[in-house]
Amino acid sequence: MSRKPIIVFEGVEGSGKSLHINYLANYLKKNKIKFIKIREPGGSPDSEKIRRLILNNKSNFHKVTDLLLYFASRNENIEKIIKKNIKKKIILIDRFIDSTIAYQHYGMGIDLNFINSVNKFLLKNIKPNFTFLNLVSKKNMKLRLSRRKKNNRYDKFNSKFYNRVQSGFIKIANKNKKKYHKINSNLDISVNKKIIISMISKLI
Repeated sequence: MSRKPIIVFEGVEGSGKSLHINYLANYLKKNKIKFIKIREPGGSPDSEKIRRLILNNKSNFHKVTDLLLYFASRNENIEKIIKKNIKKKIILIDRFIDSTIAYQHYGMGIDLNFINSVNKFLLKNIKPNFTFLNLVSKKNMKLRLSRRKKNNRYDKFNSKFYNRVQSGFIKIANKNKKKYHKINSNLDISVNKKIIISMISKLI
C-alpha cells in the first residue's frame, strides 16, 4: 500500500462519517502530515456547484440524471484534484465510488454494470486504498437527522431506502474485507476516534 493512501469514509446519513473524517483531518494537520480532504458530491469549486444542485430541496431529478450529476462531480475532482495529489499527499474522501453503488444501485435500482463501466472510465487505475464504513442504527439515524439545523434532499428519504443503502454498503464491504473496516457509529465517539487513529497510524 502507498504510504500516501486514498482513504474513504462511507455510510448513510447520520452515520458519523463526516465527523470522523474531520477529526482525522485535524489529527493529520496537528502532526504535520500532508493531506487533502474532499467530499462527494463536492470538492473542487465546480464540483461544489454540482453539489448545491443535487442536494437542493427544490431539485427533483430523475434517478439517472442524479447519477450522471454525481459522475460529473467525481470527474471534476479526479481531473482537478486527485490526479495532482495522488501518491504525493494522503487523500481523504467523504463518500466515493461505493456511495454511488449503495445509493444508486442498491437504493434506487440503477443497473450496476452501467455504474461500474462509467466509474472504470473515469477512474482508470485510481483506487481507494482503505475504506471506513460507518454503520448506524435506524433509531440513531433518525435522531441525528432530526437534530440537524438544515436537511438536504438526501436527508429526506424513507427508512426502507436507507435500509437498502446500508445493506448495500455492507455487501460491498464483505466482498473486500481486507480494505474495509466497519465502524459501529452507535458507540461513543471517543471509542471510534481511537480505533480510526490506531488503524490510520498503521496505514501511513
